[in-house]
Amino acid sequence: MSDELKRYGESKRFKEAAKEEQYTIIVGPQHPHTHEPLSYRFALEGEYIACTDAVIGYNHRGIEKGMENRNYLQNLYIVERVCGICSASHQITYVQVCDRLAEIEDEVPDRAQYLRVLVAELERMHSHMLWYSILGHDAGFDTFFMITWRDREIVMDLLELISGNRVNYAWMQPGGVSRDLPSDYIPKLKKGLDQLRKQVEYHYEVVETSRTFRARLENVAKVSKEDALKLGCNGPTLRGCGVEFDIRKDAPYVSYKELPVKVCVWPNGDVLDTTRVRLDEVLNSIEICQYILDNLPSGDVKIKFPKRPPPNEAAARSEAPRGTVIHYGISDGTDKPYRWRIRAPTFNNIPTALYRLIGNNIADIPVGIRAMDPCYSCTDRIMFVDLNTDRKKIVTGEVLTHLANRGRLTKRNLFNL
Repeated sequence: MSDELKRYGESKRFKEAAKEEQYTIIVGPQHPHTHEPLSYRFALEGEYIACTDAVIGYNHRGIEKGMENRNYLQNLYIVERVCGICSASHQITYVQVCDRLAEIEDEVPDRAQYLRVLVAELERMHSHMLWYSILGHDAGFDTFFMITWRDREIVMDLLELISGNRVNYAWMQPGGVSRDLPSDYIPKLKKGLDQLRKQVEYHYEVVETSRTFRARLENVAKVSKEDALKLGCNGPTLRGCGVEFDIRKDAPYVSYKELPVKVCVWPNGDVLDTTRVRLDEVLNSIEICQYILDNLPSGDVKIKFPKRPPPNEAAARSEAPRGTVIHYGISDGTDKPYRWRIRAPTFNNIPTALYRLIGNNIADIPVGIRAMDPCYSCTDRIMFVDLNTDRKKIVTGEVLTHLANRGRLTKRNLFNL
């Protein structure tokens, strides 16, 4: 482990790691760059970053608890709002858990499994194109931002053609998908994918040949393969550091084992290589979608899902655009899950984003943070930490309300109530 990583890992508190003579700047929780609330702290030596820290917890929406108070069908519309740009990824993971709870996973029709992947891969293109569009803006290349933002409309039109929605597609459901794909849609989808491929190849050419844009990304915010593994990052962030790991290939789900999935890897660990990974994945997603349209199985698109699954527990993983999404559910024989747990990929990628910025210029903060494709709304969890003793406490909603009322009246710390 590098000396810088040891320093980061050993500093329990930012104020202890930062020297008195260093100047500290705070980015967030409300800041034009972050878009969502998360607070970064950077200790500077001149114009270079010496120490980093982040504080989450500004945007807890209670989705897990909300899911435990609604039935399995109602939860379909909650779970795809965990993240607006990974909605299909959370839904495909959710329905896998539901299928396993009801023990019908092996009975889901092949056509439904292919159609699940079709929307998930179209969303991957949508998400990656949005990411490198905003990266262009963060790097000061607004022409690239405008061009790629325009071309992203192609894939959003395809998603609207299939589902009727540009985001939050309401496409998947336990036992299959909500409706079939009409045969007359297939030529339109193929035409759109061909058009999209040409545009993405042009985007790739711009990234590789624009000297000023490339200079803002190459050798910026680097992290080694070894440190990326030790820090636990995942998704394109991990593959941009030379680690060949993709859930779609290493632990295939739904119909991915039958599809031409490529694990896109670049070795340098800088922002340029994470950009290349996402460009490669967009091109591969186009190839996967074209294969699906050419080889779509016939048959039904759903089977009946029991209103009350038997008592059971199950988990599932999927490869979202940002990394690995994990859902875990417990059924108790009622029409509502007894417990649901979600882990989104950004939670694992934040330590890497902080570490990779150490030693970089203050001007590299926007692209360094952007390299992990952050989504904070799906990251936050409630946990109280006493900074003086490192004691941790997790409480339920009812207990939290009770303690908050007592704390307001007595003006005492939650750990002392």
